[in-house]
Amino acid sequence: MMPGIFLKSRWLAVMLFATMVFAGCGNAPQTITQQTPTPSGTNAPRTNLPMPPVNAPSRGASSRSQYSWTLLDNRRMQLSDYLGQVVVLDFWATYCPPCLEEAPHLVELQKRFGPEGLHVIGLNVGGEDDRPKVADFVDQFKISYALGYPDPGMTEFYLRDDTRIPQTLVFDRKGRLVKHLVGFDAQVSAELDSAVQTALNAPTD
Repeated sequence: MMPGIFLKSRWLAVMLFATMVFAGCGNAPQTITQQTPTPSGTNAPRTNLPMPPVNAPSRGASSRSQYSWTLLDNRRMQLSDYLGQVVVLDFWATYCPPCLEEAPHLVELQKRFGPEGLHVIGLNVGGEDDRPKVADFVDQFKISYALGYPDPGMTEFYLRDDTRIPQTLVFDRKGRLVKHLVGFDAQVSAELDSAVQTALNAPTD
C-alpha cells in the first residue's frame, strides 16, 4: 500500500471513530433538574435536604417530654414546661427556602392564637454555621415567636427517620403530639392551622 493511501485510510478511520463518539454523547442520559413541587396537594410538600448530621444517642425508650432545647436567651426548656398550653415546634434553617416561606405563617399563628395559649417555637437545626444568621432572620421576618436550638438528642428523636426540613409538630395542652408535618406548602399550611385549632379547642379534662 502506498504511504499516501495508508495515511488517508488512517485519517478516515479516525474521523469515523470521532463521529461515533460524538453521536454516543448526544444520546447519553441528560442531567434532570427536579422541579419544585406545586402546592396542589398532589405533590410532596416543599422541603430542603440535607440537614447537617446529628450525633446523638439512639431513641431508646425515653419519653419525648424529656428532650430539651435552649432559647436564644439561654433558658433551658422542654415540653413539660408548657403543660396547659398548645405548642408548635418548628425545625428549620436559614438556608431552607420552604422554611423561610413558612416563617410569616408561624408569625401569624402566634399573633392570632397566642392569647388562647399557643406557643410557637422555632428550633434551628442548620448547624454552627447557620447560627450567626438567625439575627438577620429575626429582623427580616419580624419574628415574634420564640427561637432556640434543640439538644442533639431531641433532634435525633424527631428527625431520625426523615431529615428533611421544615418539620412542624403540634402538641396539645397535655403534651401529646397531635400532628407531625414535613415540608411547607398551601396544603401543609391548612393542615397546620386545623391541628392548632383542634388542639386549642380540645377539652383539658
